[in-house]
Amino acid sequence: MPGMWNQHTLETKIRNMNVMKYLLILLIFSSLLFSSKVEFEILGSGGPELDGRASTSYLLWIDDEAKLLVDMGSGSMLRFEQSNAKLETLEATVLTHLHIDHSVDLPAFVKAGFFSSRSEPLEVIAPGGNKFFPSINEFLEDLFGKSGAYRYMNDVLSAHSDSFQIIPYEIKSTSIITKKYKDFTLKLIDVHHGIVPALALRIDVGSKSIVISGDTNDENGNLEKIAKNADLFIAHHAIPEHAGKFAKSLHMTPSVIANVAKKAHVKKIVLTHRMNRTFKHEQESLIIIKKDFKGKVIFAEDRMRLKL
Repeated sequence: MPGMWNQHTLETKIRNMNVMKYLLILLIFSSLLFSSKVEFEILGSGGPELDGRASTSYLLWIDDEAKLLVDMGSGSMLRFEQSNAKLETLEATVLTHLHIDHSVDLPAFVKAGFFSSRSEPLEVIAPGGNKFFPSINEFLEDLFGKSGAYRYMNDVLSAHSDSFQIIPYEIKSTSIITKKYKDFTLKLIDVHHGIVPALALRIDVGSKSIVISGDTNDENGNLEKIAKNADLFIAHHAIPEHAGKFAKSLHMTPSVIANVAKKAHVKKIVLTHRMNRTFKHEQESLIIIKKDFKGKVIFAEDRMRLKL
């Protein structure tokens, strides 16, 4: 009898293992079959100069719909239109900071909303203010408030807007803030950009992830906290390695970019926010980065779309 019991137990275990294997295969097959199509578009790859490029702006695509707009530098609205993106499908927007080359097209997008069919409110996420820069609440009031520059569109700050309401969401915390949306999750953290309040962010769509450095020199080390194992590291390459002290207080050098990427084990680096002062040094920058980072490194172009 003990032998029969042991045999029965063994057969039961084998059946259970086979069932588990079948369920695992089914789960993997289902996830492959129904996983989202995720793409990341560089709308603007330039900086604040007259350089033939749109200024900083990015767009997250999920299943061929634009879901997240990050930064709205000069020319970004034109690039948004050229990409055939729709305001109606956006779930949120982020301004990494309020420098002109990251935020100036916001009023143009809001005005375009009047002529769209969007009616749902739209969040504008941005860092807190200080004595040098307004908070996002102040910024929107300065633009669309009752005494603002575009006060004729004051209704966009209310739920009774003729188009859609824009809702400021201020990131004041020094720790990671997580925000979940229908199709993606955001993690946001403050980064050092001189006197400028600034954010870096991570976008997660299922198992796929994108980290955007924003403008920073990573002095506070916060980039690594959200960049772990990211598929794409969108790094702002605004200065060459030999830049002066002031520039280095604002931006990452190529060696700092490489160090962050190596520590965080990111899979691919995309170098953007390209400026005249870095163009002639890009091959030098690439050599410096490749010394420490062995993954793929590419230079961004306007309208470049990356599949994940």
